[in-house]
Amino acid sequence: MQQKFHIERMDRERLELALDWAAAEGWNPGLHDAASFFAADPGGFFMGFLGDEPVGSISAVSYPGDFGFIGLYIVRPEHRGKGFGLKLWHTAVEHLGERTVGLDGVIERQSSYARSGFVTAHRNIRFEWTGPAALEADPAVRGLEPSDFGELLAYDAALFPGGRDEFLRAWTGQPGCTGLIYRSDDGDIAGYGLLRPCRTGHKLGPLFADTPRIAASLLQAFRCHAGNGSIFIDVPEPNTAALQLAARHGMRRVFETARMYTPRAPSLPLERTFGITTYELG
Repeated sequence: MQQKFHIERMDRERLELALDWAAAEGWNPGLHDAASFFAADPGGFFMGFLGDEPVGSISAVSYPGDFGFIGLYIVRPEHRGKGFGLKLWHTAVEHLGERTVGLDGVIERQSSYARSGFVTAHRNIRFEWTGPAALEADPAVRGLEPSDFGELLAYDAALFPGGRDEFLRAWTGQPGCTGLIYRSDDGDIAGYGLLRPCRTGHKLGPLFADTPRIAASLLQAFRCHAGNGSIFIDVPEPNTAALQLAARHGMRRVFETARMYTPRAPSLPLERTFGITTYELG
């Protein structure tokens, strides 16, 4: 008897499985990403089954307001070419409805996303940074404290197209992560970032800063926290100052995606985005 393909919403356990698949694809997810992703939108994760066997995944996270993001789009290699991915795709698109929707498309999938109405806004380039730890950090850089969270949310709101309070609460609370803020002379937050442990090394995301100098100070401070291990950061290509920082520190390009949106790209100050948060959730 032929097994039937069907799609169900994921629970946390299934989301962990999808992240294992992402690791097998070479995407290097964080060790504790599942809890943060689930906090963003518990109803936004879908898994495809052939009978009882999980064979594919997709996320379609809805943020408060009118923004959504598609990620974790995976069909297990032995089940590709059978139409399962297209069914997952339609489920995600229908779930997000009339929202503005973003995704980060790998090179081989960008033409198919374009056929679905997604338009490329810019490339994101993943860099790997290795090397010795910095000797000292800028005194304006401080560890993120719970008392900073309200101010952090207000700062983040200008740099991301949807409200993400619950996500950031979980994201900044991940085990083993380091959150840093930069306070200007008048005491306001002028930049922040989060470094989290991944399957390989650490990822730095987001990294937001009002100026390249502030971004450089935060980068040096994160280098201290990561020691000599690899740091990966996903830089939006239109931010030329971020690319210059990567070159100055001898970072190596290892991967790229196209940030794509439908029906149109939101207006964001990419000159203040030195590292995006995550390819999976935007």
